Amino acid sequence: MSVTLSRFASSLNAETAFTVLAVAKQLKAKGKDVIELEIGDSPFDSSTSAKEAGLEAIKNNESHYCPSPGLPAFREAAAKFVKDEFGIPAAAENISVGPGAKIFQQYFCEAVVNPNDGVLVFSPYFPTFIPNIERRGGRITYAALQQSHDFRPPLDAVEKFLNEDPSPRAIFLNSPHNPTGGVATEDDLKRLAEMVRGKNVAVFSDEPYCHMVWQGKHRSLLAQPGMLDQCIAAYTFSKSYSMSGWRLGFSVSSKAMAQAIGLMINTTLSCVPPIVQLAGKAALERDRSERDAVMQKFRVKLEGLVAGLNKIEGVKTLPPNATFYAFPNVAPICNKLGITSHGLALYLLEGADEKLGVACLGGECFGEAGHGFLRFSCAETDERIAEAVAFLPTAFSRIDRVKAYLEAHPQHRLAKPYAT
Repeated sequence: MSVTLSRFASSLNAETAFTVLAVAKQLKAKGKDVIELEIGDSPFDSSTSAKEAGLEAIKNNESHYCPSPGLPAFREAAAKFVKDEFGIPAAAENISVGPGAKIFQQYFCEAVVNPNDGVLVFSPYFPTFIPNIERRGGRITYAALQQSHDFRPPLDAVEKFLNEDPSPRAIFLNSPHNPTGGVATEDDLKRLAEMVRGKNVAVFSDEPYCHMVWQGKHRSLLAQPGMLDQCIAAYTFSKSYSMSGWRLGFSVSSKAMAQAIGLMINTTLSCVPPIVQLAGKAALERDRSERDAVMQKFRVKLEGLVAGLNKIEGVKTLPPNATFYAFPNVAPICNKLGITSHGLALYLLEGADEKLGVACLGGECFGEAGHGFLRFSCAETDERIAEAVAFLPTAFSRIDRVKAYLEAHPQHRLAKPYAT
């Protein structure tokens, strides 16, 4: 007899990007040419100093346990990095080291959220926010991000949450924003800080795309006066330094919060491998110029992708402000074809052509507010991105293929038209 899974375990769904990635790999293994724009991974090599330092650490047998919060040298380097680049008044004691940024969503919720506490989440949202809140029994309130507002956080929704929720406890902020590319302005962050300052409310500030701001520069909520005491910011090496497979990230928080997170790391991970931390330290200290050059390559990719998408009838994409994602509104196309936006994404991958497929994600993978949108990443060469964009009008025009796909996958039929 198999052991019955908990309600939480039974309710979990995988991050959709990885689910679509698996389908794309299966189709490629069968010989289909798939252009992969579904996963938020870098097409570039890890930065030079990171690779060199990782090899040197292996040679030096840096392969034993280290302090759970992180190597002192790494924590010092990370604190200097956020202080110098973003104005966050951090010291080594404010840094906690984890395998990427995602794990700090869980640690944040474990640190501040009790059952039935209110948590505000802006939608569309990064998919793993939700299970981490639910793991703690938090009660979620959603606030929609609007294309007409450049996908910036609606501060009136924050004010309503703080004033009307019976137990407001936490806010999830992601800027630059995945999947929309929206960016909170300096004024947005100042006003948000004014709203939460002095209240028993914590903010999780998810900042993996801190070096992918194309208009202006990245600003962190933690740079606002007093916010280091009420926030956790999470950073990763996956985007800026193309180190996704190394699994390295860190958080910045108050000393007390960092100590609590250190205990959580101790009781779950033990520590992040010192080899990985030494590679990351080298990247922070020596690879800034290389990093910034690669970021400009991402910018060119995104600008080309957005320009190509906006030439397609029925597609509306905002000018690229940040990240390496395009988040076009395709509601008119979905309404015409009678297919949901995620159904449209899967059709482009599986049903639009026998030999060629384009892997992307439907906006509803990021919550209800994403209905009628698609998300494309820039995780391919410029030539492959251009090939994908050129294929889309052809795929949208193949009405018979869309009908056949919906007959085989009726769950993707659009029940009622999207608002346009």
